[in-house]
Amino acid sequence: MWLEKKIFSLLGWRADIKIELPDKCVACIAPHTSNWDFFYCVLFKEAYRIKVNFLIKEEWTKSVIGGLIRRLGGIGIRRDKSYSSTDTYAKTFDDNEILRIAITPEGTRKGNKDWKQGFYYIALKAGVPIVLVSLDYKEKRISIDRIIVPNGDIDTQMAEIKAYYKGVTAKYPDKFVL
Repeated sequence: MWLEKKIFSLLGWRADIKIELPDKCVACIAPHTSNWDFFYCVLFKEAYRIKVNFLIKEEWTKSVIGGLIRRLGGIGIRRDKSYSSTDTYAKTFDDNEILRIAITPEGTRKGNKDWKQGFYYIALKAGVPIVLVSLDYKEKRISIDRIIVPNGDIDTQMAEIKAYYKGVTAKYPDKFVL
């Protein structure tokens, strides 16, 4: 733990954790414009001993480094249309005493103003809150400081979630579209 914190700090990053994570939640992490986001988030979770899993393309969990990805908390997600991942992951919360699943709502590192809504529906179906996590490269800060309880009014709540990320600087700001 101290080594990871030291590395995190030496790289100039800091943590801004203002709330305690619920035992069960979906963590909405944005912006996601670079593979470096993964590195800093994993370093952060290890430095602060935050137990959290993350959804990642299934191919990554079956690759040469698949064992490492799974050990770090990676859960492979099938991306074919015939598979209902929201129902599957929502049910997973019933089977676990502690489960926090991190999801990047953009669904890609490319610019995408039409954020994927799966993270919202997983949380809604599972009856768990959404924790908003921001990754700000300008401030070199990862923040955990807001909880949204999904109520089914997705249009209003997605607008609220996107508003939270206004002013957060992505690694590649031109790719971060709200």
